[in-house]
Amino acid sequence: MQNDQVLLQVENLKKYFRMDNSFSNKHRQDLTAVDDVSFVIKRGETFGLVGESGCGKSTIGRTIVRLYEPTGGRIIFDGDDITTMSQKDLHPYRKRIQMIFQDPYASLNTRMTVAEIIGEGMLTHKLSNNSERLERVHYLLNTVGLKKEHANRYPHEFSGGQRQRIGIARSLAVEPELIICDEPISALDVSIQAQVVNMLEDLQDKMGLTYLFIAHDLSMVKHISDRIGVMYLGKLMEVCDSNELYENPLNPYTKALLSSIPVPDPRANRTSKRIVLQGDVKSPINPPPSCRFNPRCPMCQQICREQTPELLEVRPNHFVACHFVK
Repeated sequence: MQNDQVLLQVENLKKYFRMDNSFSNKHRQDLTAVDDVSFVIKRGETFGLVGESGCGKSTIGRTIVRLYEPTGGRIIFDGDDITTMSQKDLHPYRKRIQMIFQDPYASLNTRMTVAEIIGEGMLTHKLSNNSERLERVHYLLNTVGLKKEHANRYPHEFSGGQRQRIGIARSLAVEPELIICDEPISALDVSIQAQVVNMLEDLQDKMGLTYLFIAHDLSMVKHISDRIGVMYLGKLMEVCDSNELYENPLNPYTKALLSSIPVPDPRANRTSKRIVLQGDVKSPINPPPSCRFNPRCPMCQQICREQTPELLEVRPNHFVACHFVK
């Protein structure tokens, strides 16, 4: 059940990757993956993060859980600033923030049984003894649609959808409050994607979970999210409620992105208006110094090449970064 209490607050988050010369090992330049991004996630809600590949979505998720160290900004979880906490001080928060990874083939240790994979977090946080841990593993397997007999098997014995269910069970093992879902369905067959998304929704209702759902499938994000943030080249371009975004997009990039969604009606699909963007996405190694979208934006004017637009609330709970949206 969603409420108005803020669970996660991201303030002016930046993540730059240092690029060194491969021969001299001297610092050459930085790759700007995430640049001055701010948003909040309320307890019990699903916040969707969408955008093209390489826009920085997954980097945000990994930086929030401190798999990547932030270059700047603040990450505030349940009122506590975890941005620069030591690994020792961060340990209790790792129990409260978990992550489901994109690749179900690479994210599971092939040398460990399913019981060991799911129970590892409980062992690390000393949440149960051996018998209690195995009992909870069996319960979690049943929760995600698998059988307790699967506990003694290894990851290679499962399909992609089953492996992702194991990854979800692992994230639930330590009873987290926030789960970062980093494109959890993109590596799965279409027939399995809906099953996994429906399961995530059911688990949220049962356990009161909060999700940051990262994906590039716009229709799926609309289905599962309460609010959505649209990213482009490391910047947030628009943030608002899910239905509002799809019914009334304001940023030119959001409009172009939504126009690319196929309509499940051949006749309507032929007559639907597509916005075809010119040019390519600029490199994050040398992004435009002003509006990130200006080289491809059909509304671009001189001010777009000179000033970076702020993400401002132009309507109630509807934030847009564009000089020409008031």
